[in-house]
Amino acid sequence: MHLDVLDLRNFYYRTKLGRVAQRAIRDTVVRMWPTASVAGQTMAGFGFAAPLMRPYLTDARRVVALMPAPQGVMPWPAGMANVAVLCEETAWPLATGIVDRLILMHGLETSEQPSFVLEEAARVLGPGGRALFIVPSRSGLWARRDGTPFGFGRPYSMSQLEAQLKRYDFTVERSSSALYGPPSGHPFWLRTSDFFERNGRRFSALLAGGVLMVEVSKQHRAPVQGGLGAVVRRPLRVLEGMGQGAPEPALRGNDPLLRDGVASLIQSRKTKA
Repeated sequence: MHLDVLDLRNFYYRTKLGRVAQRAIRDTVVRMWPTASVAGQTMAGFGFAAPLMRPYLTDARRVVALMPAPQGVMPWPAGMANVAVLCEETAWPLATGIVDRLILMHGLETSEQPSFVLEEAARVLGPGGRALFIVPSRSGLWARRDGTPFGFGRPYSMSQLEAQLKRYDFTVERSSSALYGPPSGHPFWLRTSDFFERNGRRFSALLAGGVLMVEVSKQHRAPVQGGLGAVVRRPLRVLEGMGQGAPEPALRGNDPLLRDGVASLIQSRKTKA
């Protein structure tokens, strides 16, 4: 079940907890993908990934925010030319292989057709491209609270997410987590959010983050060619002509007896046939 785009906008841009969550996830994305690494590339986001892509607007060649129809769309970014597009989950308005970097947030776990979402992600991702999937953690606190967008949809464990991505020819490159602080709007927890993020990255094996982040690349299978790879220079011609019947004898010379005899032989063969 997708959340409404207005609810997502209000959480990330108009609440203190949402701005803390946005900063924590965006900082992790930038550490994984520095802005200089996307210079001249095409970046796309699906779901509600717009808050994470603002740092790349200057360096990237093109930035597109795809928002699914059940969620709705809003103009983005504010104060600049709009790059947000309303699309169907099963048919993204992008050419095959055109995307270099792809971010999915609030797009996979809330979709009723996750297989089609993954198929479209694999289709638009070009050779050498990378995708970053961000989903709620099954063991985290954020997935257990309905007051945040991470409390909706299907939360994942790391093994579940990686197994699902591998079924669609994605190769897992690395993984990370974010949102180590509690999902509370209390001033104390908001003030200490940076402390939790710093120490959560150091002790991620012990502390469960609120979201899982998996970076993948797409596998490109080598084309399969049938038949022998070697070329036979002097092939045997033993079987040539099989099933075509014996050729009729050619007439040689002008002897009328020879011509009449050959004609009689041909006529008798036709009669027997």
